Amino acid sequence: MSDDPHTPSGSESRAERRWTASAFVLVAMAVPFLLPARYSPGTDWLLPAIEGFVLLTLIVVDPGRIDRPGRWVRALSIALVVAIAAGAAWGSARLVWDLLHGAPQTTVANELLVSGALVWSQTVLAFGFLYWELDGGGPVTRHLQPRTHPDLAFPQQIDPGLAAPGWRPVFVDYLYLALTNATAFSPTDVMPLARWAKLTMSVQSILSIVILSLVVANAVNLLG
Repeated sequence: MSDDPHTPSGSESRAERRWTASAFVLVAMAVPFLLPARYSPGTDWLLPAIEGFVLLTLIVVDPGRIDRPGRWVRALSIALVVAIAAGAAWGSARLVWDLLHGAPQTTVANELLVSGALVWSQTVLAFGFLYWELDGGGPVTRHLQPRTHPDLAFPQQIDPGLAAPGWRPVFVDYLYLALTNATAFSPTDVMPLARWAKLTMSVQSILSIVILSLVVANAVNLLG
């Protein structure tokens, strides 16, 4: 069965399934255990434990499809994204600091490349969750009260003829946005219309450039 919530049933579209986003939360929880401990705030299990607890709570209170409105459900969703973003921010800051100051963790090329790739992937996941949770008020609001003017304009919204009636972006669409913005350093197929979206995409592009350029430059220097 397709995970796309936009396949019409009659004249209505269904809410997004939770399992896809939950699977990528588990990926985000696993990354700190693959990195040196200094790239996690506190201990390497602190944020994964918080994320796991919040995710489990969300699955209990709003299982199946993401369609339950409410202040507490929204607060839990935002808390989960904040925890993921906090882990990515800490890891990125620590990596950049180590690269600029020549820490022992960045003196072996292979280890540096692996750590750099993991931290960079962590930022892509974090920004994917940020776009998903902030665009149009989040997945619940996008389903129950879709806005006339989107914060992020996907091709299927600009040209409705490209998709089935009732199409709305789901988590994978936002993750793809985060990935392309982190590699192209600019919008590709998704246009930021809201100011928060422009600022967030700008921050991600700058962060991605800094991480990739410093990691590659230092790795080339070590291998040379």
